[in-house]
Amino acid sequence: MTTSQEARHYRAIFLSDIHLGTRGCQADLLLDFMRLHDAETIYLVGDIIDGWRLKRAWYWSQAHNDVVQKLLRKGRKGARIIYLPGNHDEFLRDYVGTHFGGVEVVDTAIHETADGRRLLIIHGDQFDVVVRHAKWLAFLGDWAYVSALNLNTVLNTIRRKLGFPYWSLSAWAKLKVKNAVNFIGAFEQALSGEARRLGADGVVCGHIHHAAIRDIDGIQYLNTGDWVESCTALVEHHDGRLEIIRWTRITETVPLLAAPASAQAAA
Repeated sequence: MTTSQEARHYRAIFLSDIHLGTRGCQADLLLDFMRLHDAETIYLVGDIIDGWRLKRAWYWSQAHNDVVQKLLRKGRKGARIIYLPGNHDEFLRDYVGTHFGGVEVVDTAIHETADGRRLLIIHGDQFDVVVRHAKWLAFLGDWAYVSALNLNTVLNTIRRKLGFPYWSLSAWAKLKVKNAVNFIGAFEQALSGEARRLGADGVVCGHIHHAAIRDIDGIQYLNTGDWVESCTALVEHHDGRLEIIRWTRITETVPLLAAPASAQAAA
């Protein structure tokens, strides 16, 4: 286990579901993370800005502005920034193929790891039946989700005063509800199937706020998680290893590693 206080440089960093523009966004934690982590390429895998919430009620703190400025600054210093819009920032899909301040906007991408694996990069809402075919239900679910996050904020204020670390009520509830577990499984299968169809070795996605690295029928499924509930990022080391970093106020990194193909073959 490594401590997050050590500045690290990676081949690639994958971030998604930051939800700037909402009170649930953990912008301060993300700023801490970005201060200590750099990469050659940074993928923003959708739902970076929450256009749904901003349309209903404007909220944009200084920390949210600082996140944007920090990302743009990394681009100016040489990092390649690739933005793949999700459902909450779908307004940016009208700008696919363009550049904003050095940020490339694309619908999907293929990332090749240092050890030669091809990974499909996609937000994932394209494979969410509710988002695609019952948007009113998606909006209702978003309202319920935000309500849970507000309750979560109150609970964590109390937990911090008692000396306990951050804990996500909504993430815990999601994994306790059978339908949610079934949805996550179906989502993972759908995304893995799309990677296989395109001839990729794996898929990197976001959308469901559930960080994971697992093998699904020979396809590597990688979910970046989020910066609302779990505060997670996916990184690629310079040797091709892939790792989920879980970032909390106690600055502890819990590694979840996927070995390079060469190492897997030797095992």
